[in-house]
Amino acid sequence: MKVLMPYIKRYRKDAYIALVSVIALVFATLWQPRLLQVIMNAILKGNKTVIFQQGIILIILAIIGIIAGVINTIYSARVALGVATDLRADLYEKVQTFAYADVEKFSASNLVVRMTNDINQVQQIVMAGFQQISRIPLFFIGAFTLAMITMPQQWWVLIAMMIIVLGVSWYSYKKMSDYFVQTQQYIEDVNTVARENLMGIRVVKSFVQEPHEIDKFSKASDKLTNVTAKIGYNFAILMPAFFLTANIAVAVSVYIVGQNLTMHPAYLAAITSFISYLMQILYSVINGGFLMIMASRANVSLGRIGEVMDTDPSMTYVEGNTDPVAGDIEFDHVTFTYPGDDKPTLKDVSFKVNAGEMIGIVGATGSGKTTLAQLIARLYDPDEGVIKVGGIDVKQLSEESLRETVAYVLQRSALFSGTISANLRQVKADASTSQMQWAANIAQASEFIERLPLTYDAPVEERSSNFSGGQKQRLSITRGVIAEPKILILDDATSALDAKSEKLVQEALDKDLTTTTTVVIAEKISSIIRADRILVMNDGEVVGNGNHKELVGNNSIYQEIYLTQKAREEGMS
Repeated sequence: MKVLMPYIKRYRKDAYIALVSVIALVFATLWQPRLLQVIMNAILKGNKTVIFQQGIILIILAIIGIIAGVINTIYSARVALGVATDLRADLYEKVQTFAYADVEKFSASNLVVRMTNDINQVQQIVMAGFQQISRIPLFFIGAFTLAMITMPQQWWVLIAMMIIVLGVSWYSYKKMSDYFVQTQQYIEDVNTVARENLMGIRVVKSFVQEPHEIDKFSKASDKLTNVTAKIGYNFAILMPAFFLTANIAVAVSVYIVGQNLTMHPAYLAAITSFISYLMQILYSVINGGFLMIMASRANVSLGRIGEVMDTDPSMTYVEGNTDPVAGDIEFDHVTFTYPGDDKPTLKDVSFKVNAGEMIGIVGATGSGKTTLAQLIARLYDPDEGVIKVGGIDVKQLSEESLRETVAYVLQRSALFSGTISANLRQVKADASTSQMQWAANIAQASEFIERLPLTYDAPVEERSSNFSGGQKQRLSITRGVIAEPKILILDDATSALDAKSEKLVQEALDKDLTTTTTVVIAEKISSIIRADRILVMNDGEVVGNGNHKELVGNNSIYQEIYLTQKAREEGMS
């Protein structure tokens, strides 16, 4: 509740109105059987005046109940919707503060479920809280009190019914709490399988893996189905058990009244009101039981939301200067291990890069090339050592300053749905069309953008599915260079380009970004052969540092990579 209460307090006025309307609704509902008893007595006595007067009051109470119910529904919905909206917005904002490692710890699909399904569970319990939970104790206490006043000799029937119903409710609550925890986990599993399948649909189709994916989804879905069925079975048993108990209580009460009717004829009028109160007590207990079960599920969701809200980002930034710094880079005995791994990915790495240099990074798969680039952009922090940008420890740079200095272009292009211009303005919010054209010329993207009917206002569909791999990479490079960063990291960002386009991109970078430090990570030596210096990575260590000519002459690992690729190219030609 500590997660929920601050949000409810934001809507205290609506909450008060909802609670007041509940009190009016409960009063109107509970007093009606009492009036019916008076009317029944008047009917037995033939008193038409009393029948008419109490009938008018009964109609007024019914109208009050209807109005109060409508008001309660409206304001309960306003509170629930407002709380859910604010909580979802704050949860999303919290996730935006997470470091890359924090997002990986929860997983993207897990966070999506928490921001959708879990928030919906909370919204439902808040709505139920102001509609049902607030009225249940009032109904229960009021109906029990009035039932005892109406037929005090039947007190043991009420107590027996309550003990049975409450006992069954408590047992079911404890049993189904575990099922609801499993339900949330299985929803995540189904979401993950479906998400991976849809994002990798081309791979699935290419390798004819549809039967395998269907089987994998079916297994995840079956687990969710089974636990949901168990919840359904419990509900299926609960309702008949509750109503059987109530009907037995009614039958016993009617039997007792029938046995004593000649001695106490007033019981004939009282039995109707007593049964009404008895059923109201039953409904209060039933609804209370269901709401306890519903609350247990919402409590699981609140716990999951609270887990995210209480998680402190693993990386924080200092406040201060937002201007970019110089483009020189220094690694000083840097060691880094990914969370959950035992073996370091980078081991005691040290090197310096001067501002304006083009640095190539090459090495076998898993040698630590991408990890090194991620540390420059501070997607992770090193376990040991210091990384400096512009002569300043990256931990001492504000986030705005670091992002203004470093632009990172990934191999896997991540474009957002919208328009081309909207994607480019993520980096430079005030970018003009001429600046977009300049950046697109560097990335060799202008040749296909200019052919689009809307050019830079052309739509980008979800996951940029309306562009080819090469086009997406060129758009990503355009986004990377548009703000003229001091440091530009290209993490195998030209892998989908043909040799000619890649060469044109490199020439344009050399010509138009002369003061920018360019870090090029590549599998192909042809992509970094013109670099001022090349770092050779092997098993997390820098085992070579020099230009192409020097490394071909004195570095065995670089020689092996070069000769292998050269032989492959000659074999293909």
